[in-house]
Amino acid sequence: MLQSLRVCSRQTASRAFSRQAGAAASIEPTAPVRVRFAPSPTGMLHLGGLRTALFNYLLARRYGGEFILRIEDTDQARLVPGAAEGIVQTLEWAGLNFDEGPGKGPDKYFQSQRSDIYRKHAQELLDRGAAYRCFCSTSRLEALRTEQTAQGRAPAYDRHCAHLSSRQIDEKLRAGERHTVRMRAPSAEDSDSGRFYDIVHRAMDFRGPAGFDDAVLLKSDGQPTYHLANVVDDHLMRITHVLRGEEWLMSTPKHRALFTAFGWQAPQYAHLPLLMNPDGSKLSKRNDDGPVQRYIDDGYLPESLVNYTALLGWHPETPQELFTLRQLEQSFSLAGLSRSKSVVSRERLDWLNRQHLRAALADPDKSAGLIQQARAEVAAASGLETASVRPETVATALRLAGDRLTFTKDLYNAVPFMFGDPALDTTAAEQALILVPHEFHIPILNALEHALASEVS
Repeated sequence: MLQSLRVCSRQTASRAFSRQAGAAASIEPTAPVRVRFAPSPTGMLHLGGLRTALFNYLLARRYGGEFILRIEDTDQARLVPGAAEGIVQTLEWAGLNFDEGPGKGPDKYFQSQRSDIYRKHAQELLDRGAAYRCFCSTSRLEALRTEQTAQGRAPAYDRHCAHLSSRQIDEKLRAGERHTVRMRAPSAEDSDSGRFYDIVHRAMDFRGPAGFDDAVLLKSDGQPTYHLANVVDDHLMRITHVLRGEEWLMSTPKHRALFTAFGWQAPQYAHLPLLMNPDGSKLSKRNDDGPVQRYIDDGYLPESLVNYTALLGWHPETPQELFTLRQLEQSFSLAGLSRSKSVVSRERLDWLNRQHLRAALADPDKSAGLIQQARAEVAAASGLETASVRPETVATALRLAGDRLTFTKDLYNAVPFMFGDPALDTTAAEQALILVPHEFHIPILNALEHALASEVS
């Protein structure tokens, strides 16, 4: 795909870009920021998307700015019905309330509602000579790609239509020939678009044709590609910082070139490293640990998943591991972002969930909801009617077993004797009874019953 790429090392970069590298000491915003989370509604929100949303949200809260939710749904063929609504619901579950977004704010936040805006700006680039119409057929483009690949070259458009005269273009338009609009990419060697400072990866230098092919901006159906839509929207929505996955790092020179072509100031970029499975493979929506809904269904508290997600690529200044959302809002910093890939591990998440569950049970504002949740779970696990499971008994059981619970759904298995006659014929019960002389069994059970009754009253 790319013929040549040189990413300067930190040491080389500091020499090559002394001005930019010097900015590393002052990467924290000094004024209110505007940030956005811009997912595509092609399925359920995954853990990597939640992290991107969280870091943008925390940056806005930490520095007194606005957090915007923008739905990038221009690729209509890949849309999943209900996915956009699911994304909103997941963010609300996590407590990441956006300041502007669908149903909230003065703008249109679905890109499919902004097609006229993109076509207007594509025409502006055509008028400036920064873009051109391409009438090449799909078959020609496929043949070109096949030929370049066979020759060991990276596929790239050959600018076959870049030099068409105005007369030729008018004739083709009158004939109704389908066409796209391509950016007229600047020469990489003559452009500063490939030289930029990334908050996470520091000073970057993409040389040669890397990221500088003549990308399609408007498709033949008049819909924008990601490259045009996200640049136009970031400018019109006054985005100051773009925190997104590092899979977009290679496209940044292209986006910066578009900002330059429009005469706009580009935002600051921070490209977040990938999340990995324990086996070293990339975490994706198709992994069991990918979709956020899987964690919700498994019984994790929003506080613990948010806490865990924040530590996937961000290092606080202290050894503290347990954070509430409010504490994260007060502690988050761009300087704490890591370039290292993070491995997703349920073991650490389980530990965090136990800590947050314990804290929630001690909080009167949260414990009532957890008691009702556990009550329904006990009824389902025991086969009892929910009405026969007393809330007072559940509350007592949660207090007694709280330190051992990872999820409220574990309550019945932890203390089944509190919700019915104890099963003394189980292996575990037999082993426990062996340790106690027979003559003490009944007195102990009577004492336990009395103690529990006293606890409830």
